[in-house]
Amino acid sequence: MAILEINSVSKRFGGLTALDNVSFQVEEGEIRGLIGPNGAGKSTMFKNIAGFQVPTTGSIHYQGQSIEGKQPHTIAEMGIVRTFQETTLFQELSVFENALVGTHIRARSNVFSAVLGLDRQKQQAANDRVMEVLDFMGLIERKDQLASELPLGSQRALALSIALVSEPKVMLMDEPFAGMNGEETSHMMDLTRKVRESGITIVLVEHDMKAVMGLCNYLTVLNFGQVLAQGTPEEVRNNDKVIEAYLGGAR
Repeated sequence: MAILEINSVSKRFGGLTALDNVSFQVEEGEIRGLIGPNGAGKSTMFKNIAGFQVPTTGSIHYQGQSIEGKQPHTIAEMGIVRTFQETTLFQELSVFENALVGTHIRARSNVFSAVLGLDRQKQQAANDRVMEVLDFMGLIERKDQLASELPLGSQRALALSIALVSEPKVMLMDEPFAGMNGEETSHMMDLTRKVRESGITIVLVEHDMKAVMGLCNYLTVLNFGQVLAQGTPEEVRNNDKVIEAYLGGAR
């Protein structure tokens, strides 16, 4: 069953067309790769799905419900959470405190809950959720360490943890392997698989083709804002149009 449906989405900025009649479906439980050369429209597509931009035409459905035009925080509450290309952490806060930030999406407080002591219950539940996620991501031993002291791979894992704490159903991962060495990339790939195995659907924008081919069940290739090709990694790897777009025709 498709959990995310992109239907004939176009996005124009004045005379510039960033997305041109883009359609694809993401099945629940898969890792979908959204790839293409620089300027292909990948980041624009993510912004439209996550609510940071509104499609000029077309529709976006999540679990059968139209979400285009909804605010980013509303879409996040519904279960679509985006991780960003640049690792944005509170550097002077601990790993635990950073992960706790992710619980704010689900937090709801008012004067009655404060009087009845329900806020304390919510806080304890949030703390428990953070510890569960940090353990899942292999960061439990670093929970009291400052984010600024973490190596790049652990910072990316922490950014992923912040997203996981909010209990997403779909995670939009924007270039999670950028700047990583081989060992860090391999570890991050393992974590990404682990996240998918926990029941979360992943849409991945990434330029590291080795990681993409090793992770994704299915690929959607964009070029100049249009869908150039779709298929399994093997099908896309041998698609002449894709080879032309990436390599100018040289195999």
